[in-house]
Amino acid sequence: MNSNKIRQTFLDFFKQKEHVIIPSAPMVVKDDPTLMFTNAGMNQFKDVFLGNIPIRHKRIADTQKCLRVSGKHNDLEEVGHDTYHHTMFEMLGNWSFGDYFKKEAIEWAWELLTEVYKIDKSRIYVTVFGGDKTENLDVDKEAYNYWKNIIEEDRILYGSKKDNFWEMGDSGPCGPCSEIHVDIRDDIERKKTPGANLVNMDNPEVIEIWNLVFIEFNRLSNGSLVNLPNKHVDTGMGFERLCMILQEKKSNYDTDVFQPLISDIAKNSGIIYGKDEKSDIAMRVIADHVRAVSFAIADGEIPSNNKAGYVIKRILRRAVRYGYTFLNFKSPFVNQLVPVLVEQMGEQFPELMAQKALIQKVIFEEEQAFLRTLETGIIKFEKYIDSHKEQKVLDGKFVFELFDTYGFPVDLTSLMAKEKSLEIDMKGFNDALNQQKNRSRSAADLSVEDWNVLDDKAGDTVFVGYENLEAEVSPVKYRKVKSKNKEFFQVVLNKTPFYAESGGQVGDRGLLIFENEEIPVIDTQVENKLVVHITTKIPAKWSKALAKVDASKRLLTENNHTATHLLHSALRKVLGEHVQQKGSLVDDSRLRFDFSHFSKMTNEEIIKVEELVNSKIRENITIDEHRNISMPEAKKMGALSLFGEKYDENVRVISFDKNFSSELCGGTHVGQTGRIGLFKIVSEGAIAAGIRRVEAVTGKNAEDFINTKFDELDAIKSKLKNPKDIVKAVEGLIKETEHLKKQNESLQKEKMGNVAENLSSKVENINGINFLAEKMNVSPQQAKDLVFQMKNKIDNLFCVLAHIHEGKPGITVIISDKLVAEKQLNAGSIVRELAKNIKGGGGGQAFFATAGGKDVQGVDKVLSEAKKFIS
Repeated sequence: MNSNKIRQTFLDFFKQKEHVIIPSAPMVVKDDPTLMFTNAGMNQFKDVFLGNIPIRHKRIADTQKCLRVSGKHNDLEEVGHDTYHHTMFEMLGNWSFGDYFKKEAIEWAWELLTEVYKIDKSRIYVTVFGGDKTENLDVDKEAYNYWKNIIEEDRILYGSKKDNFWEMGDSGPCGPCSEIHVDIRDDIERKKTPGANLVNMDNPEVIEIWNLVFIEFNRLSNGSLVNLPNKHVDTGMGFERLCMILQEKKSNYDTDVFQPLISDIAKNSGIIYGKDEKSDIAMRVIADHVRAVSFAIADGEIPSNNKAGYVIKRILRRAVRYGYTFLNFKSPFVNQLVPVLVEQMGEQFPELMAQKALIQKVIFEEEQAFLRTLETGIIKFEKYIDSHKEQKVLDGKFVFELFDTYGFPVDLTSLMAKEKSLEIDMKGFNDALNQQKNRSRSAADLSVEDWNVLDDKAGDTVFVGYENLEAEVSPVKYRKVKSKNKEFFQVVLNKTPFYAESGGQVGDRGLLIFENEEIPVIDTQVENKLVVHITTKIPAKWSKALAKVDASKRLLTENNHTATHLLHSALRKVLGEHVQQKGSLVDDSRLRFDFSHFSKMTNEEIIKVEELVNSKIRENITIDEHRNISMPEAKKMGALSLFGEKYDENVRVISFDKNFSSELCGGTHVGQTGRIGLFKIVSEGAIAAGIRRVEAVTGKNAEDFINTKFDELDAIKSKLKNPKDIVKAVEGLIKETEHLKKQNESLQKEKMGNVAENLSSKVENINGINFLAEKMNVSPQQAKDLVFQMKNKIDNLFCVLAHIHEGKPGITVIISDKLVAEKQLNAGSIVRELAKNIKGGGGGQAFFATAGGKDVQGVDKVLSEAKKFIS
């Protein structure tokens, strides 16, 4: 059975069991501060478990794309070394929200595995929770009894709290779980050792494939457990592992999920898979990582130096490193695998197909940049070795610098060190790595207390901010949060006029006005579908309050948000329909819009976009809003949606002239476009491969920007004595400056020639070497020009110039090629040694090197020590 059939069989089975089949949520998480990536199938249902949103469907099934790069067995540096762990993987899952529970979950899992997929029953083992006295939790006898009705009791094993009690985090919904393991060993091995002895023992051939979680408790922040009002089922089955079992393979990488990618890598590298462990690991790493990176880019996450983008960058760079080191790929290669992946998975995940060109372009550009960085790192390694010849062990801090700055894995550095007969200081490396991890943990420290519930009968927060900027509200609950040594509060209301940050629009600020006190709202956020108002304090007495949005900031933000929609449409009209939004930021002062496009916008294109947006502003188009319409209906209306966004079943469509701009959007907007006043682009540039960024201002800010430009122009005209043609005057000034610069260079060259002649007379012959060491007040460039002139005129030259320029000391060393060859002199080594006298450092080639420093007082010592290198 091929992998596509295996996936579809799972979905069809649960559809027959009256489950609603839903698409995968994006792998990149946008509205949960505790997660960067979806790391389990349940993530998109977290709000249902927490009670933040109502249950729409009691039974659901899906296949969810997930990403894990940390935790047990999921350290990024380990992926590829075994047969069954991955960064990106699919999780097949079925859920019950307050509907069926343990009996049906267990019976259906058994039915699917043994009757539909036909897995040999004698190879299956199951685990149930064995209880925990410290938590006063009993053995899960209920699950045990259901299992014993369908499987022999010697195949039912008790598991510890660590393995068989699932928790969402330090607090939140949790409960016992029942794991299903399959023994895929050969019959000979099975006779030697019972599979029961190898369950949860990290044996690659006795593996867990399905976890059935029975959520019935809620863990409070003080660690205690309370019963949930409704019981839920949350199951997750590893798709890749299931394929391995059904296709009778011993490795996930041998299935048709990975083999098309691995075959392509093998063909392009000219290396056969299965012949060498190191090249095999490299191919597995690349096949795994191209999936993770491609899905992340399709969901809108571009490799970068921040948060989720940095994780994606690390994954891609690890793939490049392995290809570079073990498969001899010296030019971009990962991007060439994207068409293979799209062919394989594009039908199930259409975002791959739609974003194929962008994914390839982004990966290609990042590969190219990193290959240059690798070359730089290798040069740095060689320089370090050259200047530390006495060392037999490579300093761990330097190994970490190569790892952290240049992306060198420790095994690559170790390989390079071994070629130089060196070892590496692993303790020093690990210490530096742990220090970095501890700094990251400290920066991310977040302490959240339990909710204090004020009204347990309140439903979801109702947003009334489309029509009103003030509303009488009732507090529902609040809690204290500590982050980075700062303390603030999250307040939930029964209704609110405050817009919570979403879709690029910042959260509203304002006031909560109670009977005798005003509480500033400094931000409004969505956390797990819950609208939270951020305050620095809470009232002395809770009561009904007046929620009042800062109207000025909101109205300016609306101007910019609507202008962003107009800009999006204008870009598609001017540049082409390949333009897709890749991110935005809208506040009261400006708008920022990121979009897919592969070249810099010309001035003409920028002007056309501005003209188009401003024409729509002058038309004073009235907003056309449609709320709570179905997604199919919205698409029929032609509304644009964004890849990587998770939309509800019912959506809101905002149009300004439906033939020009129509988008899915939950943000706030102007009633008529005329209110925006004026639109002006202030910058355009690249932020990543294939991604451009436009920043713009509107209304009064646009007027201020233009007036500032006019003021600058007037100042320039004034300096040039108010010429009639300012452009012609500036061009004339540039020409005159260039002419004077050439004249000056010519004079300087002539002067340096005279200086060189003068220096020649000071050359001293020592044992056949023409030696010169002089102090001069010249720039580093002039010093370089001088020594090369000297080298061309004087044979067997050994010259050291110590120079001071703008208060900073420097050293320039040049040695004739003959001396380098015959006397084994090395300018790079010499300049590094001399630079210690000026508290500096430097380097270069064997015949020419330079150094800079801080201590002018050491210049004379440089000259006195120079002679020792030829003595």
